[in-house]
Amino acid sequence: MAENKENKVAKENLMSLDEMPEKKGEYDVNIGSDENHSSHHHHRKHHSQKKRKVMKTIGWIASMIQLLLSLFLMFFLYQSAFLPNKYLVGILVGLIVLFILPRFLMKHYHHKGRFYTGFALAIVLSILFGVIGYYYQGIVNTAKGITGATSETTVYGVYVLKEDPAKELKDAKEYTFGILKSLDRSNTDKAIDKVNKQLSSSVKTEEFEDMLTQADALSNKEVGAILLNEAYISAIEETEGYSDYSKSIREIAKIDIQTKTTRAKAEVAKKNNTDCFTVFISGIDVAGPISTTSRSDVNILATINPKTHQILLVSTPRDYYVATSVSNGAKDKLTHAGIYGINCSMDTLSALYDTDVDYYFRINFTGFKDVISALGSVTVHSDYAFKAGGYSYVEGENTLNADQALAFARERHAFAEGDRQRGKDQMYVIQGVMNKLTTPAVLNNYSELLKGLEGSFQTSVPYEQLSAMVNEQLSSGTGWSIQQYSVNGSGKSDYTYSMPRTRLYVMEPDMTTVEQAKTYIQQIKNNEIVTVQN
Repeated sequence: MAENKENKVAKENLMSLDEMPEKKGEYDVNIGSDENHSSHHHHRKHHSQKKRKVMKTIGWIASMIQLLLSLFLMFFLYQSAFLPNKYLVGILVGLIVLFILPRFLMKHYHHKGRFYTGFALAIVLSILFGVIGYYYQGIVNTAKGITGATSETTVYGVYVLKEDPAKELKDAKEYTFGILKSLDRSNTDKAIDKVNKQLSSSVKTEEFEDMLTQADALSNKEVGAILLNEAYISAIEETEGYSDYSKSIREIAKIDIQTKTTRAKAEVAKKNNTDCFTVFISGIDVAGPISTTSRSDVNILATINPKTHQILLVSTPRDYYVATSVSNGAKDKLTHAGIYGINCSMDTLSALYDTDVDYYFRINFTGFKDVISALGSVTVHSDYAFKAGGYSYVEGENTLNADQALAFARERHAFAEGDRQRGKDQMYVIQGVMNKLTTPAVLNNYSELLKGLEGSFQTSVPYEQLSAMVNEQLSSGTGWSIQQYSVNGSGKSDYTYSMPRTRLYVMEPDMTTVEQAKTYIQQIKNNEIVTVQN
């Protein structure tokens, strides 16, 4: 029994030994599984760290791009000088907050939702700041482009009779050219030089005392061509018997003469941007570039005092009979001064009113419509109910679009005072424009306005002066008091410097009204509060 029991135990031990390899194998397999799991876990951890490192790099790149574009935007806003400091500080604080927010979200690398939200926000803000900065810089460049004008263009034409075979300048090479002996002689000489250079030879010339004699010489075929400032053609057609003169001639060449308009005293005077200054507002009626010299049909002095927020508009009728700065004491129509350049008009009015005229603002009627269109409409006062250009106007306030405003400003036949009332109405339109320009809606959208006005007018007002006024207006929000005054006179016929051969309609100044205008201008400059009594 004992032996059998021992044999049984031995057999069980042998069986255990036989099973051990199988169990050992199973054991070895289990050990291998743990090692693989540990390796896989290590690999995943390494991949996760690498991904976080990439996310961290991308996040910093996005933040740096946003920071740089924020700095550029801030620089453009500061450089423009349009915005008051309180606006700039508010914008700076806003940009800092908008930088911190996405930066904070992108620091949470383990939380994909937050990271990608911050990243998307940084990208969107970067694009937004870039677009705003680019757009704003374009507006600043536009403002600089339409201010600080320093030159104008005098266009000379080479004219032949309508039936003449000459089609271009070279066809008239052997012609005798009629020129004016003294009127605008400096520009005439420059035009002759340009003609000679184009033809590579010297043309023959014959001098005439006045433009009517010169025009007759061409009509009578005493000369083959005439060289004449284009602005003179409209002056010739003012004369009885010459109303259709332009239809009998043909222009075969244009000669552009560039002239500086910056005045010596404007260059020397370093005015503070808040000082009182006077602007000559000139309205011309010509096609082509706004810088082209022309008769000035609108002649208004605007004396602007940024300290007292007052603007005085003084209108002078186009036919005012005055000595111009180029006529050596001889009298001429004020409108003719524009033919000799913007400086002549400014200096003539400066002498008339005994005041400095610092800058000019020139606009043609096409540009005038562009200004009104850019504003949408203007509200204009009318002294009378009348009809003009197919439109009806009521006494009192009228809200006008561009076409209606232009017809309103040009009408004179409907009034007993004729051109004097037209001058008043032109000032009413200017007042309406200024009132609209100082409204918050327009000031907050001045970028669109400036873009719409590009090419519509020319002004020598410096960019620094314009930006300082916009800055002050946005800062204070104070309204402007706009006063207007029109000088008077009596009509008569007389000889003029530009047209000495025949009598033209002119207006002899009423010096009482001129002296009153002088008083108002000086009061504005003395920071006095002025209320005009018309």
